[in-house]
Amino acid sequence: MNELLAGLDVLAERYPAVPTRIAITLLAIGVVSLVSWSVARLRRFPEDEVHSTVVDLAGSIVIAGSLVGATAVVIGVWGQASTVAFALARANVDTATFGRLLLTVGLFAGTLVFVRFLRGLISELLSGHETVSEHQLEVTYRLTQIGSYILAVLVALGLWNVDLSGLLIGAGVLGAILGLAAQQTLASIFAGFVLMFSRPFEIGDWIEISDQEGIVSDITIVSTRIQTFDGEYVIVPNDEVSAQTINNRSKKGRLRLRVPVGVDYDTDLDRAESVIREAIDDLELLMRVPTPQIVVTEFGDSSIDFEVRFWIDKPSARRRWRAKQAVIKAINAAFDREDVSIPFPQRELSGRHGTFGNDESAPSRAAEGDP
Repeated sequence: MNELLAGLDVLAERYPAVPTRIAITLLAIGVVSLVSWSVARLRRFPEDEVHSTVVDLAGSIVIAGSLVGATAVVIGVWGQASTVAFALARANVDTATFGRLLLTVGLFAGTLVFVRFLRGLISELLSGHETVSEHQLEVTYRLTQIGSYILAVLVALGLWNVDLSGLLIGAGVLGAILGLAAQQTLASIFAGFVLMFSRPFEIGDWIEISDQEGIVSDITIVSTRIQTFDGEYVIVPNDEVSAQTINNRSKKGRLRLRVPVGVDYDTDLDRAESVIREAIDDLELLMRVPTPQIVVTEFGDSSIDFEVRFWIDKPSARRRWRAKQAVIKAINAAFDREDVSIPFPQRELSGRHGTFGNDESAPSRAAEGDP
């Protein structure tokens, strides 16, 4: 180290004139500026993510090399090599220490470049798969990024001869304490990773979890945010989400709805079914395929009950409400037009024979409370 710095004093002996030294300093600054400008120009025209990363790596090395070279020239020209050597000696920076310092800087610089390169590689490998969402790509990249930084820190500590055994023991104890103190949070975080990779729902899906129903507006590591149809935002911890039954109404892009309708017992069922089918055939909100189904379900208390089953695409709460409303209005109008009656609940009252004798007015008197 000292020999290298001493060699720079040759420049001060060769160029003793101050104007010459100023000119050399300005020239060194100009070279660094020109190199930086050229690299910046190259970075504006990346062909792809990998090419951009290679350009960044090469450009960073060139800029760093030119900056180190220019600094050495300026120190030598102005005869400050001995001053720098004395300062390094006072700081106990020998050749080995300086080498470790350079290796550490190079390690972290290489890690940054590697992480950028890895992002492009992950995007290139997984973006073509329909089963991999943008959110999963981002999560994969972040996990890889964190792992790379942790590995770089451990290697750097090894370069500086730091005892990692005590550090790892301390980290283990700290992890156990944090695990007990933040058990619920950690459970939500692990559940968040499970949700992100199992993908039971995505942002924009219409879901129902327990007694909460709405549109998924955000999915984080810790929680899932749902916007209800009342305009409220409900934040559900991911551990609760994973423990509940999830009903995703928009996963397949279509939803089947059911509308019950009853007809009088005296009604011709085939005719009633035909009237219902004609009523809903022209409704635009209903999908033609699969075709709507009209099924007789049961004998009701006052009616024979049908169930109209139909599908809608691009399901949402608004479309569900509009489709049901259109079906009910169309069936009601068709029944009125075709004189098909929809019965209301009825009760028949009868008494035992001879309870009130032969007096026809007895029931009315009994109802009025007469003895």
